[in-house]
Amino acid sequence: MRSLVSDLLQLRLDEQHEGKLHKKLYNAIRLSILDGSLPTQSRLPPSRDLAAQLNLSRNTVLTVYEQLLAEGYVVSRTGSGTFVAGTVPDSLLSAPMTAGEKLSASLPSQLSARGQHLLNHSNASARQWGAFLPGVPDINAFPHALLRKIQSRVSRKPQAIQLSYSNAGGSIALQQALVEYLRVTRSVRCSAEQILITEGIHQAIDLVSRMLCNPGDLAWIEEPAYWGIRNVLAVNGVNLQAIEVDRSGMNPPEPGDAPPKLIFVTPSHQYPLGCVMSLERRQRLLALARQTGSWIIEDDYDSEFRFSGQPIPALQGLVDDAPVIYTGTFSKTLYPGLRLGYLVLPRPLMQALKTAHAELYRGGRLLDQEALAQFIREGHYTAHIRRMRLLYARRRARLAQLITDYLGKEALSEFNDNAGLHLVLSLPATCDDVALAQTANARGILVRPLSRYYSGDTPARGLLMGFAAMEEEEMEPVFAGLAELIREAPGSKNAAR
Repeated sequence: MRSLVSDLLQLRLDEQHEGKLHKKLYNAIRLSILDGSLPTQSRLPPSRDLAAQLNLSRNTVLTVYEQLLAEGYVVSRTGSGTFVAGTVPDSLLSAPMTAGEKLSASLPSQLSARGQHLLNHSNASARQWGAFLPGVPDINAFPHALLRKIQSRVSRKPQAIQLSYSNAGGSIALQQALVEYLRVTRSVRCSAEQILITEGIHQAIDLVSRMLCNPGDLAWIEEPAYWGIRNVLAVNGVNLQAIEVDRSGMNPPEPGDAPPKLIFVTPSHQYPLGCVMSLERRQRLLALARQTGSWIIEDDYDSEFRFSGQPIPALQGLVDDAPVIYTGTFSKTLYPGLRLGYLVLPRPLMQALKTAHAELYRGGRLLDQEALAQFIREGHYTAHIRRMRLLYARRRARLAQLITDYLGKEALSEFNDNAGLHLVLSLPATCDDVALAQTANARGILVRPLSRYYSGDTPARGLLMGFAAMEEEEMEPVFAGLAELIREAPGSKNAAR
């Protein structure tokens, strides 16, 4: 039976009027892969079948398949056949445009200045899985079957309220489960009514900046800081002042005539450097916020993964009625695709932000939240975190050892605290970490340049490297390739050990 693939390739062959048969077939398949007509992971016909359907010799088809295999356009799976590769060489040489970039290129005059700014500063990776992508947990180690069983149990007889919109800030069951969990593990002081369930940190920051800031108001952020926060604030018209981070965290200056409306910090594990904010700095920041009427936004994104010493209590719980909006996420502890996070709101803001959330985002997914609440209450959540903490500690130690073995102790950033899901590999100030990361990404090594997290003119140079989603035994071959790129990079002083 003739296949759709052979029909497509016949059309592509008919479009070519010159050239040898094997070259024409090669071009037909390659172009079909590049323009998406043959999607990634799609199966090519067996060489014998394709030869018969296109009236070519089997040797011609075999020659073309071998060339495509050698160049990385296809992969061969013994006993299964030949498939389009998940990432093809041409896509690695230049990252594909995002939907926003395509829109900006086609309709530049119709985008707002804030929209143009957002697209021009977009840093979301086109690929969200692979070595050594930072910030991604091991999603394969999650007990998916167990959660599916709970979800099935919850969805057998759903209540009407669980299938409609939410105007209570999310599932009451999940809010209650989080109160106990946060009290025990993070020393957070709150009641269930103070918790607002969101679709991750970005939605939480968007809500807070819309409701608490007027265009032109000032927010302090860390230097360096997560680019996503900068983009969300900028698109909402908030002016940013970057405050330098040292080994003790953000060093808040005197507020001056224009105090900040919002102060964004990652005190338990600074992102991206990894340092911990000292108690003295925390107390000073709380006093400053009370003095100026500012709100501190505490991003506690991966504090569960601390591999030595005692857990660092949350800033929110240091004093009663702290001027702190605490944000958390399940993206690091469970998996990013779940798209669930939460805010712990100060009582004066509680009702206003819950109402605004319902108006802006029309909350839902209450069955998923109910299942997660049961997952937490039955002890599965803390058990999963304990298992992952042991697993990630081994993987972190392995990556740290590879960095020091191949590039020396000076290559392991001094800021790296024994926590989190990534390490910072330091580079000389003369090394272009952006160009180096692009070269590494083109070879399938997914690292992020540290300088992209700075807003000033003198950023530190380095690479963010995630270790959570990679088996220890798989790390060295990939890291060896990265080390070679680093040694060859202009401005790099590192040498093999």
